[in-house]
Amino acid sequence: MSAVLEKNLTAAGAGHAPPPQRKAKNHETPGILTYSILIAFFLVSAFPLWWSFVIASRQSSDVNLVPPAILPGPNFFDNITKVFTTVPFVQALINSIIIAGAITISVVFFSTLAGYSFAKLRFRASNGLLLAVIATMAIPTQLGIIPLFMLMAEWEWVGTLQAVIVPGLVTAFGVFFMRQYLVDVIPDELIEAARVDGASMWGTFWHVALPAARPAMAVLALFTFMAAWTDYLWPSLVLGPRNPSVQTALATLSASGGQTPDNSLVLAGAVVSVIPLLILFFLAGKQLIAGIMQGAVKG
Repeated sequence: MSAVLEKNLTAAGAGHAPPPQRKAKNHETPGILTYSILIAFFLVSAFPLWWSFVIASRQSSDVNLVPPAILPGPNFFDNITKVFTTVPFVQALINSIIIAGAITISVVFFSTLAGYSFAKLRFRASNGLLLAVIATMAIPTQLGIIPLFMLMAEWEWVGTLQAVIVPGLVTAFGVFFMRQYLVDVIPDELIEAARVDGASMWGTFWHVALPAARPAMAVLALFTFMAAWTDYLWPSLVLGPRNPSVQTALATLSASGGQTPDNSLVLAGAVVSVIPLLILFFLAGKQLIAGIMQGAVKG
């Protein structure tokens, strides 16, 4: 019986052979046009930084050369030395590192905590509170400068670093950004499983939400550090020339030349001020790309 069945199955298989499997198509590799466009965008984006380095290594009058100078000169280290002797640039770098570091740590932590609460916790008026947080993003920062300065003066914080740090400890953009990321990346079943296992609310946040939020936290940290590092308006109002940030030190350096500022010194200081940002970008580049790719997969 089994021999007859096997014979029939063999005959049926011969008459109805399975269709040949299609070979999987390989992913298309970028062509010359794609690489050419990427290289062109890179050169256009990197040229201002390169030109700043070129002028920083030359005399101030070389900024008006036609055609513009594209090769470095011999005066870069001399100009760097003048920068550090003209203004307290070492103190400015330390102050900016403290300000940007404190603001970044605070914004990332509290934004992740608030974003997780809005994304995964159910409480009264959560939608209304989220809407109120988002609405604050529509208010220009300049409208709050005068009352904020009056408050800093009343607290006798003018001229101190906490006058710059405290107003930026949390941002509405950070809360909204982390909420939008966490609302889909963490399954509700995972949170319920953690609670069934006996995890507290804080334990669930620490062991479930934080590991899942690392790519978005890296992106937010990079953006926040850059914004705090390059901020000029508010530090220029509450910090004096004796206790400057990097941006206020560059403004003082620009004004030190009188009617004709020494562009080579200003750009030398600007080149030095960019170095911490480049270091941070290379350190956080892997997590930044992971966060971008995670958003692309979700989209």
